Amino acid sequence: MKGSRATRLAVLSMVALVSVNSFLFAAAKKEKGENAAEIRAGKNYIPTTVYPEEDDLKLLELFKGLRVSDVCDGMDAVGLQNIGLMDPDIRAPWRDTVHYTHRICGIAVTARYVPTQKPPAGRLPVEQFNTWVKDFYSSYTSEPFVPLIRKGTVMVIEEAPNTDVGTIGSNNIMGWKARGCLGVVSSTTARDSDEIITEKIPLYYKKPGRGIRPGRNEIESVNRPIVCGGVLVMPGDVIVADGDGVIVVPRAAAEDVAKYAQKILEGDKAGRRGLYKKLGLPEDASVK
Repeated sequence: MKGSRATRLAVLSMVALVSVNSFLFAAAKKEKGENAAEIRAGKNYIPTTVYPEEDDLKLLELFKGLRVSDVCDGMDAVGLQNIGLMDPDIRAPWRDTVHYTHRICGIAVTARYVPTQKPPAGRLPVEQFNTWVKDFYSSYTSEPFVPLIRKGTVMVIEEAPNTDVGTIGSNNIMGWKARGCLGVVSSTTARDSDEIITEKIPLYYKKPGRGIRPGRNEIESVNRPIVCGGVLVMPGDVIVADGDGVIVVPRAAAEDVAKYAQKILEGDKAGRRGLYKKLGLPEDASVK
């Protein structure tokens, strides 16, 4: 009987495998016949949804004051456990433990930079080098996402991996803030970290990067799906960041996540207010 059962299971497995292979072959044949030229030219399979600014701001009101831990609980409650939590190595270079101004809660605008295949400038006379740098910036490694930055934006950047480059610096991050950017999250690097700390602009990154972009990376896409901190980030997702790290909330689940998370936060504050009173501690911003 055992041998008979094992045989049946083996036959069923083979049938399933043949069915899957047949499906994949048919799909590939269809793609080859109908869309080969289109796909060869490059094709995105995950669409980018565009949301009105007023919808973004209404959604952010629901997330007001929420911490990463509250949002994580909200994600669990809607069936998204262990989804959206970025690598804990992505963290803030500075923290404000009085007013919590290092925290971020905003809507993702995404950008992806990739390593360049173009050769470095080599040794040039200074004027020629400066011209090369200017041309490289304008032609290959520009910031086409800047016009998309508006009130409530969080810039989320997938940086060229293993490249010692400072795509984010103390100057351009201030320019983004002036347009309404609440903070920046990078999969890897930023430079001018001392000045960014002085400027008190919320930034979450993995490590410093020193070099300029020319000769090191190129802009690949804007407002497309990216990977940052090991998780998918879609344009329009909600980004929450604090001392516990960064979490990405898929737009479709954001309202339900926020509603649950607010209850968690309210309960936590009420409990800690009681303990503050019992211990004779003055209330601070974390319990108000």
